[in-house]
Amino acid sequence: MANTKSAMKRIRQNERRRLRNRALRTKIRGAIKTARAIEGAGRAAAVRDAIRVLDKAVTKGVIHRNTAARKKSSLARRLVAAQ
Repeated sequence: MANTKSAMKRIRQNERRRLRNRALRTKIRGAIKTARAIEGAGRAAAVRDAIRVLDKAVTKGVIHRNTAARKKSSLARRLVAAQ
């Protein structure tokens, strides 16, 4: 257990951030799965939504920008190949 007030505060902050990051990571995975699973006309919209979620995660510091770029590129390539 933490001994100082600052260490106790850091524990509280880390827990809040952990829960927020976990929620965003779950949202990322769901958006990517949805974008890959949808066929037809709704696929482009699903890819756009997934890209939006990825960009938001980058600005929040949840994932690295190169990771997001790699995932966005993969989604875009699948979208073009499907058309």
